[in-house]
Formats: sequence, structure tokens, C-alpha cells
Amino acid sequence: DAPYFVTAIPDAPGKYIYVWLDAPVGYLASLKNYCDKQGLDFEGILADESTEQIHFIGKDIIYFHTLFWPAMLHFAGKPFRVPDHVNAHGIKTVNGEKMTKSRGPGISPLQYLELGRDAEWLRYYLAAKMNSRVEDVDFTKADFAQRVNSDLIGKYVNIASRAAGFIFKKFDGRVDDSAMQDPLLEAIRSRAEEIKGCFEIREFARAARLVMELADKINEFVDQEKPWGLAKKPEAKAELHRVSSIGLEGFRLLT
Repeated sequence: DAPYFVTAIPDAPGKYIYVWLDAPVGYLASLKNYCDKQGLDFEGILADESTEQIHFIGKDIIYFHTLFWPAMLHFAGKPFRVPDHVNAHGIKTVNGEKMTKSRGPGISPLQYLELGRDAEWLRYYLAAKMNSRVEDVDFTKADFAQRVNSDLIGKYVNIASRAAGFIFKKFDGRVDDSAMQDPLLEAIRSRAEEIKGCFEIREFARAARLVMELADKINEFVDQEKPWGLAKKPEAKAELHRVSSIGLEGFRLLT
């Protein structure tokens, strides 16, 4: 009923289409527009049983996406059908306050990039805090800086910086193939399915934590083998090649 906005119902003065009845149609309208431009079969894609429809939404619109929209799809007939998964996340806060367009606070992605910050840093920071439960995620500059410096630079990138230099300076950029089956690397490979499984169920924080635990193991290996010491001994060149190759392959596997 008026006073409302958006789309007035023809021949029904004072009556409007409720925005949440109308808005989700845009998801499929966008897909149809793309299909038309690319010469794809819109209805065929929707009818294909292998097509998955997955929603990622905020917690404040859960019932629109789990009640209104599925009901519309259910009764619209083929090829339309309800979503396979509706994944709801909490709100992202800044220093404990909800982000708003009118009052702030907020994080501007464009301003973040203009400051020369790496998009991957922010992706990692958010992933390291997000899970399958509907929990809010708080952003603070101090925590962000600490997480990036400790995990991404201090642990992850540190592995590459400790190994790649020796590989390129002393071994023409080639790793020691005979070291690729080292027990440490096999142990890392054996965790791949577990980490993949975490992504599938949206346990991003657990996936990030498992990867960083493996980064710790590689760094421990490098600390024990001390390639910088081996580099000073001509007779230890083969061992330096082995250790550096394991470190660099470990970094590749983490990536």
C-alpha cells in the first residue's frame, strides 16, 4: 500500500509491487541477457540437472531468499526451480560498527586499491575470518596489518624468498626433480582434499588456518636445513639444491 515506491500496479491506485517480489527476478534476467548476447540456451541451462544455483547473501535478507524467491520459482513451472544452496553470511563491521552508506564507517574497495594495497591481502584477511555460520566479521586496521604481515609475508611469502633466490642464482632456475617426493611434500599433498572440503562447506577460516599450519612446517624445515649455511659450502651444492627445491615446491603447493 501507498506510500511506497518502485513499481505501481496498473489499474490499482495506491498499490505497488513489493520490491522483494520483483528484485530477485533480476538474477535470472541478468543470466538471460548474458545468454542472449552469447548465443546460449537460457532455458536449457536452467533445465540441465547439472546446473547448480548457489546464492551468497547477507543475513538481513535470509527470509526473502529462503521464502519469497523459492516460492516464486517453485510455482513458476519448468525450467525454473529452487536454489540448490543459499549461503548466508553475517555483516562486515569496521571497528565494531556496522557499515552504512550514509554515516560510515566503511571500507571503499576503490580507495583501498588507490592506496596501493593488494586486493589479495583483503581477500585473505576476510577468508581467514569467515566460516559457515552466520557470524559478523569485524575489520580493524591494526588486526588487518598484523594478519597480513604475520601470515602472508612472515610465513607464506617468506618460503619463496628463502628458496627461489638459491634456485635462480645457483641452479639456472631449475628445481631438483629427485626431491619432489620428499616426505614433507607428500604430507602437504595429502592435506589437499581436506582443505578443498573446507572450501566446499564455506569453512574458509579453517582452510586458511590449515594452509598456514603447513607453511609453518615448511619454514621449520628450512630453519633446520639452513640453506644459507649450505650455500657457503661448495661440497654441499647438491644438498642446497634439494632443500631449496623442497621449499619452493612447498610454496607452489600452498599457492
